[in-house]
Amino acid sequence: MDGIKYAVFTDKSIRLLGNNQYTSNVESGSTRTEIKHWVELFFGVKVIAMNSHRLPGKGRRMGPMGHTMHYKRMIITLQPGYSIPPLRKKKLKKKILNNTAIHLYKTSTPSTRNGAVDSQVKSNSRNNLISGQQRHCGKGRNARGIITARHRGGGHKRLYRKIDFRRNEKDISGRIVTIEYDPNRNAYICLIHYGDGEKRYILHPRGAIIGDTIVSGTEVPISMGNALPLSAISLYTSRKPYALEEACTVWEGVLIDQKEESTSTDMPLGTAIHNIEITLGKGGQLARAAGAVAKLIAKEGKSATLKLPSGEVRLISKNCSATVGQVGNVGVNQKSLGRAGSKRWLGKRPVVRGVVMNPVDHPHGGGEGRAPIGRKQPTTPWGYPALGRRSRKRNKYSDSLILRRRKIEKLNIRGEKEIIVTWSRASTIIPTMIGHTIAIHNGKDHLPIYITDRMVGHKLGEFAPTLNFRGHARSDNKSRR
Repeated sequence: MDGIKYAVFTDKSIRLLGNNQYTSNVESGSTRTEIKHWVELFFGVKVIAMNSHRLPGKGRRMGPMGHTMHYKRMIITLQPGYSIPPLRKKKLKKKILNNTAIHLYKTSTPSTRNGAVDSQVKSNSRNNLISGQQRHCGKGRNARGIITARHRGGGHKRLYRKIDFRRNEKDISGRIVTIEYDPNRNAYICLIHYGDGEKRYILHPRGAIIGDTIVSGTEVPISMGNALPLSAISLYTSRKPYALEEACTVWEGVLIDQKEESTSTDMPLGTAIHNIEITLGKGGQLARAAGAVAKLIAKEGKSATLKLPSGEVRLISKNCSATVGQVGNVGVNQKSLGRAGSKRWLGKRPVVRGVVMNPVDHPHGGGEGRAPIGRKQPTTPWGYPALGRRSRKRNKYSDSLILRRRKIEKLNIRGEKEIIVTWSRASTIIPTMIGHTIAIHNGKDHLPIYITDRMVGHKLGEFAPTLNFRGHARSDNKSRR
């Protein structure tokens, strides 16, 4: 759970109170945008500035710096006329628990310190929506019992909940009856009662509460939880289109801002969506994890351009459907399990470094004491190059649909120009790569190449020739003399 831990009362923080500035310690993984919406929600104030800095680690007389703090300090500046009551740690924690769906354990043992548990509504099982899993399902083994996915196994017994990813109950309104925990995914699920008597489970949209109404179809309002094609014509809604910026105003299932009426007759650009289809009629396959959200950024011809949670920009058919809004349970990655046994209940086994194994178990293993890996570069347990090798299948049908890769996008957003190491020589240089330095492998070493506008359209391998490189084949396939 991310948010403010407790207020800080020092000489400097007391002096800042005269400027309407409040000092608090917050979780290290929290962002300024999250803290701002959190403060405005729980205290009913307006924040105009947020300043944060990391606290120094524990000092030592000799050797490296000690462990760093698991929290950071935040200075919150409020608008004139607003104030925050000086809540201590226990009172603030009690206020948090009364407004969120996560309950903290009372500290009685080291394993319960900072541990958390979900407090979602539990309901009776429904035979038509729940089925038993197979014996090896989700345990990392195939039908012969061979391990195919490492670090999985054990865990508590589960019942599989049948989730409606297709949303094919067209033009029939449904009501959210319960919000439940699903052991097979990190997102919550909702039980929907439709008007024709049908009952189905769907992914819980962020901000949806019990009693809300949802509907699927080609002419439905663009509101949270509704499913419609990307090219569908929408009716008039009671709120503005559910944009990506609006998703930030929803915190732990509570709507902060209620927008006014919209006159949009089409799914507008900038709409936040999840549970997106790749193949028409197959059901949602993209943006289904907790907190996942994609953004509709363009429409042209028969395709729509989406920006996925990974930063990748790709094309999707406009006939494919998607659900408006963001997947709920956003703070799942901030929840502390408390102990290793809780991790095993989830079916996750320990991860062991290869350098501490024996040579028979891992290429990095062996040696006397703390020996290095003994290779020029790290490898996988099966001997293939690791940390940079592309794992995507070559000549995949969707290569032409991906407009922007994930790593380039993240660097462009942060404004950084660090060297990108790649093993791919057949990749085409696109305009978003201009200004970056890419280390291309030439069969012996990685050569750093600075990408300019003249290189767009060429292959990466053209600028890092190998010993046997004689140029790429000509388009007319004529033999060279």
